Amino acid sequence: MISKEENILFNAEKLFAEKGFEGTSIREISKEANVNVSMISYYFGSKEKLFEKIFEFRMNESLSFAKDVIADKKMNEWEKLIVVINRYTDRVKNLKTFYLIMQREQLTNKNEHIVKVLNESKMGFLEIYKQLIESGLKNKVFTKRPRLEFIHSTISGTIFSALNSLPIYKKFYKGDEKYENLYFEDLNNHIKNVLKYLLGYEENK
Repeated sequence: MISKEENILFNAEKLFAEKGFEGTSIREISKEANVNVSMISYYFGSKEKLFEKIFEFRMNESLSFAKDVIADKKMNEWEKLIVVINRYTDRVKNLKTFYLIMQREQLTNKNEHIVKVLNESKMGFLEIYKQLIESGLKNKVFTKRPRLEFIHSTISGTIFSALNSLPIYKKFYKGDEKYENLYFEDLNNHIKNVLKYLLGYEENK
């Protein structure tokens, strides 16, 4: 069961994705979340603070999960990387509203606090990928040392390019929900195959 604060966050997220920050009013959010305007003020203070909180919540959620995976001693480095990627693609698939907002904000750079949150998240993931690569090389799970930037770009860039292009692909192939599910599944496998090459990982060796 979600909290009252999360209920407001999730409904605001949906509206911000549909109408943008400027096009969404506090009254619309209160109606969508079925709460009083005063409750939004109580939890967040303003529409801008609510908007910022969405980014803090989603970025912390994602990074915390990845850090927990890294700390798991039962998996090797490749297995950890796969769990992180699986989670990443699932989140983008299931949280399209947020990731569309995120990409929009990255293009405008209007809110300094959001830019700071996004940059901190990117730095966090770069550190995670660095740890995985260094540890994987040391333990002979990986045989190549690719540029860290390319690992990050391969994962994030491929996923977001695929997300942005999905509507036109679905239209071209006359796709439905089944098409979309297979699309993300194949996207996941594509990223893994590229990473195998970049990292020099061999299965069943």
